[in-house]
Amino acid sequence: MDRQSKTVEELRRVQLLASLADEALARLAQVALRREFSPGETIIVEGMDCEAAYFLLEGRARVSRSSPGGREQVLARLGPGQAFNTVPPFCDRGTNHATVVALTPVVLYALPRAAMLRLVTEIPELALVFLRDFAARLDHLSDLVEDLSLRSVRGRLARFLLEHADEGALDRGWTQDEIAAQIGTVRDVVGRTLRAFADAGLIRIDRQRIVLLQRQALEEEAFA
Repeated sequence: MDRQSKTVEELRRVQLLASLADEALARLAQVALRREFSPGETIIVEGMDCEAAYFLLEGRARVSRSSPGGREQVLARLGPGQAFNTVPPFCDRGTNHATVVALTPVVLYALPRAAMLRLVTEIPELALVFLRDFAARLDHLSDLVEDLSLRSVRGRLARFLLEHADEGALDRGWTQDEIAAQIGTVRDVVGRTLRAFADAGLIRIDRQRIVLLQRQALEEEAFA
């Protein structure tokens, strides 16, 4: 398999690009740059000029933003097949919205901003893919606004636990800071609410994970 064919196959592993035809992927493969990062290495920095959109092939990364006072807020964790920094290339300011740091060894493809803007004018199929990505992000933000406006912290935390629990338990790889960022509150409130859920018998907090004991009760909290 030649280099371009290998790149096409790797790009097809990215959820955002999986539906593209071979020809469109081949065009991307011509300009995409393969990059590797070590654990702890910074991939992009919030506020710096946007140079590219990125497609994660291997490893995991943390997305965060910082307050003017220097407090870091973790927004998300990324895994294989996910894309990030897809919006800034289309913005007039063209700056990165967040900082992304490798948590493990990371392999990704970078799609340079200039090439990305050119290709979306030449390949309607690719433009539609990014429009769908924008729509999904807008839906997520709309849901977040609804949650913040209409649901209590208890409800938002219950919903988070239900959505992210794997086989009835949440991996404690999720820190309370990360959970707080996901549901729009602060670490101390998450800690108090988790303890309240535990005291009520809804969950059990082990050293490495949070076990969901009363799923129906959590659903009632989430959708009250």
